[in-house]
Amino acid sequence: MKYPIGEGSTVTLHLSLALEDGRIAESTFDGAPHTFTLGDGSLLPGLELALYGLRPGDTQRLVLHPEQAFGVRDPARLHTMPRAAFADDINLEPGLIIGFTDSSGEELPGTVLSMTEATVEVDFNHPLAGHAITFEVEIIDVIPADSGNVD
Repeated sequence: MKYPIGEGSTVTLHLSLALEDGRIAESTFDGAPHTFTLGDGSLLPGLELALYGLRPGDTQRLVLHPEQAFGVRDPARLHTMPRAAFADDINLEPGLIIGFTDSSGEELPGTVLSMTEATVEVDFNHPLAGHAITFEVEIIDVIPADSGNVD
């Protein structure tokens, strides 16, 4: 039986996220599919909403605005840091993503935007923030929440 995706369904799918210029930011179509439970936080809410009601074999393609996907760019998340805060063996260049630890101990990625001899400008926005995203999926399998995870 081909069950529709609903709250708590375990879903196996292929997905891709493409930027406005067609560059693929992420894709599973050339590899192993992704399996997750709807509502577990694996996918953004805007992406999950696009899946409700789809069944195995269905495909979906839609464009999500930044507010529906990874958010708008927040200028307050741009920080200028002293160059001395970075290890000497790090080859800093624009586009380099570095893992930082915030005050609560969580890892936070930051993207180097520019640097001088004394400072480094780091962007702590999600790398896809501010972009419209084309979300494409192919549903492979759906296990309803109330099935006890048995087909």
